[in-house]
This record gives sequence, structure tokens and C-alpha cells, in this order.
Amino acid sequence: MSEQEFLSQEEIDALLGGGETAEEPQEEQSDIRPFDFSELESIKKGGLPGLDLIYERWVKNFRDDIRKIMPKINMVSKESIYITRFNSFMFKIPMPSSYTTFTMRPLKDTALLVVDSRLVFTIISVMFGGPAKPFKVEGREFTKLETYIIKDFIDLALKTLEETFGNVYKIEVEKKSTELNPALAKITSGNEKVIIAECVVDIDGYEAPIYFCYPQGMFLPIKDVIYTEFSGEVDEVWKERLNDLLLQTDVEVALELTKKEYFLREIIEWEVGTELMLDVSKEDPVKLRIGDKEKFVCRLGKVKDKYAALLKEEVVKDEEDERRE
Repeated sequence: MSEQEFLSQEEIDALLGGGETAEEPQEEQSDIRPFDFSELESIKKGGLPGLDLIYERWVKNFRDDIRKIMPKINMVSKESIYITRFNSFMFKIPMPSSYTTFTMRPLKDTALLVVDSRLVFTIISVMFGGPAKPFKVEGREFTKLETYIIKDFIDLALKTLEETFGNVYKIEVEKKSTELNPALAKITSGNEKVIIAECVVDIDGYEAPIYFCYPQGMFLPIKDVIYTEFSGEVDEVWKERLNDLLLQTDVEVALELTKKEYFLREIIEWEVGTELMLDVSKEDPVKLRIGDKEKFVCRLGKVKDKYAALLKEEVVKDEEDERRE
């Protein structure tokens, strides 16, 4: 067999390429990809210190309250507060779970409280003497007992939230509905950002999460509270002590009968025994001063052998009048 009977590499390439012998230029692969700003997850610099302090206080209050009705709960702690997409958050919740929607008037929008089913089943297990671990629940909904446990737990969580939040901003929490189907608990569009407050409940050593989910725009009217650090805790002992100290503070109280002007030459002529006519009758109103401020209008009187003053009305001055004084 001669060498001419074999096809050359160029001829083989031409046959495989459908008869085209010219090589088409290939585009170079690049590591550069277009950036999708809609996928950007960001948290305001400094996080959410105000909301963080609110939930620090909430876990303490809720732990004390829930242990009164569920003594097996050892600890309630704040895990983290972060911002994510609503869809991303909902995808991480195991099924079945409890989804409770609620409002926080006067704030607009609707928030969401998610109770992991593992938490409910663990509570029920230890309440009836079982181990502190969840059991398999796939393929069924909550029973009446489980629903009752969920209701008590959720109602107390929202009640404590209202009381704790009220220390910094007065709100009224109203529960709207509790759903088992996550499709019925959609509080915003899937691509919108939400604020998640994740807390952990410890039951005899087993930990299960609960989540508070808020649309990011819900807190815009009170952004100074949410994004600014403040002292969210009220020390009742310190408050009572401060009140006691204030009540024991000495203040100077003076009854101003009248004001008169004299020439210096008249004052020089004064001597012991000089009578000064004040031109005040018992019907004339007089001012009671506390410190250097006029506080009450009084009427002169006498009780037994002592002079007295009857408080008639409070003196209210605006800021401009006080500045002039």
C-alpha cells in the first residue's frame, strides 16, 4: 500500500468539519462575568445595634416568662441578626413549621414569626417524660395538642416582644394568622430584602431555632432607633434608687410677696425699725418660687397661728420665656 492511499491530517479535519477547511477563530474564555447588583447582600455599616439590643433584652424577658409555663426550657439566646432575601430565608426552613404573621402598629407592613417544628415536638416530648430530641414528622400536619402548644408559645413570644420594644418605641403587636403552608405566609416578594432575628431555645440540651422576619422597609420610620446604639435595658433597682435620691434632695422654696424699686439714697437712710410698706392684701395673688423658677400662683392665708399659702394654679412658661429669665 503506497503512502498516497492514506489521508493527510488536513483532509481528515476537512471531512470531519463538513468540508470546510478553514479554521474558525475561537473566542477566548474570560474569567470576567457581568455583576448582578440585585444579588448583592449588604448590611448597613455597624449592623443593626438598636434592634440587636432590643432582642438581647427580649431573650431575657422571654426566658423568664416561658419557663413559668414550660420549666423544661433551660435557655433562650439570641443567635444573630442579619439581612437576606426573603426567598433565601424561606428555603432554609424545614417542613412542617409554623408561620405566624403579625403587625406592629403604628409601623406598616407585616412581620413573620417562624417556629421550627423540631422545637414544638421536642417540648411535647419532654413534657410527657420523653427525651429532648425531635421525632420524625414527615407527611402529616400538627395535631390539636401540638397546635395548642404552638399557640401558647407564639402568644407569649409576641406579648414579650411588645413589652420589650415598648421600652424604646411604643408599638401594638397584633397577631393576624398562623399558617402551616409557607405559601400563605408570604409577607413580601421573594427577591426583597428582609431582616432576620434568629434566636435559639435550649430544651434539656437540645437546641432549636425560632425566627423573626421583618421587611427591611418596615423600620424606616424608626431607623434612628434600629440603626443607632442605645441602652435598651432598664435597671429597676437603679431606677428606684435614683427616685429615692431625688425625693431626698433639698430644694429652696420662697414665697414672693411683691417687688418694689427704691433709690439708693432711700436705702442708705434705712435703719433698724424702718417700716417698708409692701402694699399687698390677702386677696392679691403671690408667686411661689422653687429655686430660681416661678412654679405656682398662691393665695395668702393663715392656719391657726401660722401664715400659709394656698396653691391655686401652676405657672407654665414656654422655652422662650425661660430663656429670657
